[in-house]
Amino acid sequence: PVSSPSSKLIEVYLRSCAEAELKEFGPHYRTQYSVVFFSQVQDELEQPKEKIKQLLKQRGPPEAGEVLYEEQVLHFEATRKWEERYVVVRGNYCLECHNSFETFVKGVPPRHKLLPTGGTVLTTEEKYMAMVDKCFPNEKFAPPIIGMPGQFPVYLRLPYRRDYYFCFRQDARQAEFLSILSDCIRHQNQDFLKKKTVEVQAFLKAVHLYRQEKGSYDSWKMLIGSDVRVLANLVMEELLPSLEKDMLPHLKARKTERKRVWFATVEAAYILVQECLFEGMSALKEECRKAAHQQEVLIRSDMDQILNSRTYLEGKLRASVLESAEKFCSESVQPYLASVLEDLMGPISSGFQEARLLSDSQMDQLCQDFQEGGVTNELKQVQALAKLSRPNLLSCYQRINSLHDQLHDLQERFGFSNISSLVHSTQIDLQQYSYFTGIQRNSLRQALIKMNVYMLIKLYVLQQYDYDSSTVRKRIFREALVGITLPHIKKTLAPTYKTVSQYTHTLPFNRTLEQIHITWPPPCSNLQYKNCQLCNNS
Repeated sequence: PVSSPSSKLIEVYLRSCAEAELKEFGPHYRTQYSVVFFSQVQDELEQPKEKIKQLLKQRGPPEAGEVLYEEQVLHFEATRKWEERYVVVRGNYCLECHNSFETFVKGVPPRHKLLPTGGTVLTTEEKYMAMVDKCFPNEKFAPPIIGMPGQFPVYLRLPYRRDYYFCFRQDARQAEFLSILSDCIRHQNQDFLKKKTVEVQAFLKAVHLYRQEKGSYDSWKMLIGSDVRVLANLVMEELLPSLEKDMLPHLKARKTERKRVWFATVEAAYILVQECLFEGMSALKEECRKAAHQQEVLIRSDMDQILNSRTYLEGKLRASVLESAEKFCSESVQPYLASVLEDLMGPISSGFQEARLLSDSQMDQLCQDFQEGGVTNELKQVQALAKLSRPNLLSCYQRINSLHDQLHDLQERFGFSNISSLVHSTQIDLQQYSYFTGIQRNSLRQALIKMNVYMLIKLYVLQQYDYDSSTVRKRIFREALVGITLPHIKKTLAPTYKTVSQYTHTLPFNRTLEQIHITWPPPCSNLQYKNCQLCNNS
């Protein structure tokens, strides 16, 4: 650790930490890249698996340049002054702060862009100060804002970065901004991780195994954002205690300003670490792509031999771990599955039901406006139907947010505390199935001419939504139960896993236990789970 406040020494130290982390992580990524690439080739060669079909066509993600929100907003600048800024949110869910509407229209680049990954939104000074004080309980911190220009503030607390402050004079405008800001946070947290590309799936598997190697089996809260940001979070998690010890005492600032200066210092370190990791990760991915391309011919020609080797080793590993796994799961996991599932089902099903009611009421309102002559010309019809493509799902999201209260005891039972990730992922799934696509809007528009046809179309759309939402919720419940219980199982059975892990090196591409389908939950018949609600409902 650096004891000198010299910025040059600190920069060298930070770069060395980032390079060391990437050097340790690299072998895991290379291995998992080969594993995922092999699985992709295998899927291409095998008969296509039957997929669960959705009746309603999902709305694709918005174009990166599509404007989702634009408004004049009061922003507290680094100069310690409130300034009017024109805030724009595009389809990439990044906040752009422009000098004015005029500069935005002229195409002038924004003053700055904000990726609110991992952000926490608060609307009162008391709650914000309480959260900041948890970070540094022994450091004084004056309120960040003096002379609030409006009654409706928004505090954005960001990990490893300076915080941002906004203010509104009307409640409705604050609510609209809170809605889009929350949308930005959940998408910035989850969108990258939901991609099915070889690079992303290999990265996720590598991170899980890398942390397990260090003894961390929990669902990590900082597994958010891009691969570079996740690795930077790993570096900062290990680095921050050292920086606090060696740099914090040397800060030249008034006592009440020390936290603010410290947050700016941490942000600078975080940015530098990401710059270093971006270069290294780009080179690593390119190396893996070239290696996979060279392996592809061999994989395709030797596929049968590889699969036979995997099947043989899988049998050996199952024989080693199955008995202890079954015993632990039947005694320490299965008795609690029903109650956990019930806690999951309440808020999630309630959120989807709220979205259904919202769609129903929107269609009824549209029909009423049409009958009363409120949408007579073509332009007004298009505008009215366009509202169906962006429903206000805030009440639906709030119902899903109650998972925080329902699942609070899982920390003690299974060591699971990353409820926010589950909430955000579920809200994104809900959002995808609650938008009316262009085809559906056109069908409704044509059906409005004849009331009997309209009622049939409306009933048809709602029935499709019921079927699709049921399918989606079952998948969410299944994945949530695995996410909650599997880390606990792995941690408990870690000695057994380590004993047999030596065998995995004899398998082509170093497949691990997870990659050879030793998964949880296994078929209920194997564990004699006669009353498993999960399987009964799936």
